[in-house]
Formats: sequence, structure tokens, C-alpha cells
Amino acid sequence: MSHLELLLPGEADLLIRGLRSFPLREMGSGGWNQQHENLEKLNMQAILDATASQDEPIQELLVTHGKIPTLVEELIAVEMWKQKVFPVLCRLEDFKPQNTFPIYIVVHHEASIINLLETVFFHKKVCESAEDTVLDLVDYCHRKLTLLVARSGHSGPPEDNESQYSTPMQELQKQAELMEFEIALKALSVLRYITDCVNSLSLSTLSRMLSTHNLPCLLVELLEHSPWSRREGGKLQQFEGGCWQTVAPPEQQKLSKLDGQVWIALYNLLLSPEARARYCLTSFAKGQLLKLRAFLTDTLLDQLPNLADLQGFLAHLALAEPQPPKKDLVLEQIPEIWERLEQENRGKWQAIAKHQLRHVFSPSEQDLRLQARRWAETYRLDVLEAVAPERPRCAYCSTEASKRCSRCQNEWYCCRECQVKHWEKHRKACVRTAQGDRAK
Repeated sequence: MSHLELLLPGEADLLIRGLRSFPLREMGSGGWNQQHENLEKLNMQAILDATASQDEPIQELLVTHGKIPTLVEELIAVEMWKQKVFPVLCRLEDFKPQNTFPIYIVVHHEASIINLLETVFFHKKVCESAEDTVLDLVDYCHRKLTLLVARSGHSGPPEDNESQYSTPMQELQKQAELMEFEIALKALSVLRYITDCVNSLSLSTLSRMLSTHNLPCLLVELLEHSPWSRREGGKLQQFEGGCWQTVAPPEQQKLSKLDGQVWIALYNLLLSPEARARYCLTSFAKGQLLKLRAFLTDTLLDQLPNLADLQGFLAHLALAEPQPPKKDLVLEQIPEIWERLEQENRGKWQAIAKHQLRHVFSPSEQDLRLQARRWAETYRLDVLEAVAPERPRCAYCSTEASKRCSRCQNEWYCCRECQVKHWEKHRKACVRTAQGDRAK
């Protein structure tokens, strides 16, 4: 285990054994909340183990107890809740929550699961242990990346501008939108790890990736639009660690992690013998893939030398005749989780929303304080700082920061001057957080 332990091995084993799938109606209930807390602890411990480059018992236990399919089903279930139930809930006339924290936990559940999957899917045996649900996970990643491409003209996620969102529900919807962007970026990493296993994937999974969804062409569009990069005031910014960060001029030629994930996924899908034998290089696919040649600069090849093989493949593709679309009759397995959940709950969305309004999202003040206390115990400050992907950044200028807001303990600053300049934007959130802490 890592030097900093959140869970003892026996505790982790017990929590993982207890993981199960919940009906949509029970999301936000007491038992569901307990499992969400358990998942957050497993999530943080998995990151601690991976960061320390030591044994990673969380992924071992998830494989041993066959819980990867359970996580995939929970991931898709909460995605469906957000699409089908949450909008109905918001339209109910008597839906006027005084506190949106219980709803935020359900909205955040999807981010928790995809983050855990991103951490453990680095190991190929985790992908193999997903069994048939890898098909459902491929479909999930495709949905997220399609939305990412579709919104690429909107300059990425919304800015954290408190003044534009006055009501708690408006702030929650803004947070959900930002979270959706980050979830899509995590889905990209998970998809890349799945492509690492392309030689051992089932024929149905390969067909789903290459024929049904044409993932190589979708990945080309991601490289073209690069939704995790933007220009602001003439400066290059990249979305990392949950916020936009300015990239210093000497670092601008450095390949970002997300661009790297796209290139590795393309390499796996286009150059592995199994995938090449099944990918139909139609006229459309050929045109899309040849766009990659403009990106394959010497600077990029120096950072990812294996892409020289991809460059050779594209040179050969430019001279080859496109293939006609295949019309073979193929019997293949299809994803079933989304379809099954939709059939089980079709016509019940409003009934689920009303049930949750009465029994889940209208807690008493005492219930809220109890839950806040439990979350304070789950999110220990020393653990949160240890699992942070990098040193904190100044909320005003994005440089490395060493000073924290003494009132709310949430925002970081590099100096007093930046804190003063950021105060007008930070004030409302700071006061609200401080009041919440006193209520505990």
C-alpha cells in the first residue's frame, strides 16, 4: 500500500465485496449514499496507490471479486438518471429545494465512477474482467466523445462565474455542465486503455468500435477541434486538473496528455493486425484519416516515436484505392445495459422523480448536518492534497500556488495581490462555504 493510507486492505476488501447495482428509483437513498461514500474512498485509495507506484490492491480486488461489470452498470444507470429523471425533477412545480447538496451527490456519482475506472483500466486485466460489459462501456465512451465534439465550438466548459448563477439550482446546473465536460475527458482515457487491449477484444467489440461507431474518424475530429485547448487573450490555455491553465511559451510544443491519449488510441486502432483486418477504409474514412498527416510534425514524432509507423501507414493509404462498404451479414453481440434499464423504467420517469422528491431530496436540517459530517470524514484534507494531480494553481493567474484562502480553505493563491483581485469573484462562494462549515 502507499505511505498514506485511507483504507486498510481488509476494509477495501469489505467495501468492494459489498458493491452492487441500484435501481434508478433508489438513487440518493440511504443505502445508495453509503455506497457512493465507499466508492469515493476506493477512488481516493486507488489514486494514492497509483501515485506511489506501489502495489495497487484496489484494482486487484475489483478483478478478484468480479466488480468491474457492476461499476459499468452503475455508471450507465446514473447517466440515464441524469438524462431521463433529473430534467423531469427540475420541472416539478413543488420542486423548490432549500439545499441542493443531496442532488449534487447523485449528479457527481457518474464522475466518481468514471474516475475510478480511468485509474484501474490502465491494467489490461481490468479490461478483460469487464467481460461483456466492455461493449456497454465502449458505447458509453462513444456517447461522451460525440458530445465533446459537438460542443467543441462553444469554447469548452463554462467558466466558474458565480454572479451569473444566483439560485442554488442554477448553480447546480452550471456545475453539472462543467462536470459533464470533465467526465467526457475521463471517458477518452478509458477508451484509450480499452484500445490497448485490442488484440484480445471480442469480434463484437471490435466491430462496435470500428464499424458501428467508426471511432478512428471520431478521434480525428477530436484532434482537429481539440476541445481541451483554447486561446484567451492571445495566450494558449489547456484544461487540466479541473480548470483552464495558461501554457507558458516554452511548453506549447509539448504534447498534452489528452492529445497523447487520442494519438495512442488511433495507433492501436489503425495498426494492430486484428483491427486492420476488420476496419473498412471507405472513401470517407480515407479522407478523414489523411487529415492526420498535417499533425504529424517532427516535434510530435520526437515525443511519440511510434507514430512514425502511423505516418508510413498514411503514406500507403494515400496511394491505395478506397474500399466499398462491407455488406456481410454478421451475427454479433450488442450492449444490453442501457436498453434493459430503459425498458425497465420506460413510462416511469415522472413517478421516479416524484418519489425521489418526497423521500430523497427533501431532507431535514438534521439529516443534512449528519450527511455533511460524514462527508467531512470521507474527504480528509491530507488525502485530498495527496491525490491532487499536481501542485495547486492560483485561482487568479494560474501559476503554482502555496497560500490558501483562510476563510473557506478551498481556493489557492500565489500571493496576496492575486487574492485581492480575485475576491469579487470568489466572495459569494467563500461566504457560503464558511457558513456551511459553521452549520456542521
